[in-house]
Amino acid sequence: MIKAVIWDIDGTLVDSEPTHQKALLTVCRHYSVDISDLPDAHFLGVNLFGVWQALRSRFPTHVSMDGWIDELNAAYVQTSGGLEVMPEAASVIRKLAKSGLRQAAVSNSNRVVVDTNLGLLAIGDVLEFSLSLDDVPEGKPSPVPYLMALDRMGLNPSEAIAVEDSNTGVRSALSAGMQVIGFGENLHDAHHRVSRLSDILDHVLVG
Repeated sequence: MIKAVIWDIDGTLVDSEPTHQKALLTVCRHYSVDISDLPDAHFLGVNLFGVWQALRSRFPTHVSMDGWIDELNAAYVQTSGGLEVMPEAASVIRKLAKSGLRQAAVSNSNRVVVDTNLGLLAIGDVLEFSLSLDDVPEGKPSPVPYLMALDRMGLNPSEAIAVEDSNTGVRSALSAGMQVIGFGENLHDAHHRVSRLSDILDHVLVG
């Protein structure tokens, strides 16, 4: 019996990948770092620690990871005017809430990005809480973020379902023992796959 839905945010509830890419390019240009050899979706689902590990050798040695992350998050907020909420995201969340299902969000982004994204959705009265990369000892694909969310909700893995748009997130939820709905293409390990958020209702609502 599903009692809760735990949402990914970036790419699932908010179309944030273009803004993340713009922020990354802004910081790279600032340091004259060229990443044109990498496709735009190269870091899809990867947390900032992973992005830094992949790019650190391209940056000047005086640039620290913490400073780079601060600059990247600041650039994201500065360009957040172009963010768009995924179609049906807010309405689906509110329909689930009316049905009695509990909801939370687990993200691989830092708190400032999570708050920026959730602010667009205006669902603060519905979500019980959100976990950002700042709130966990390790991010996805580790199961830790989802296990922490389940513990906070007092639920077993079988009582909640995760909604994810990346294989990184799918692996995280699966490793936590949860069912997973994959939103998008090429998420073959997810238990269910949907192309519209409203299709999620058929998988979690009973009766």
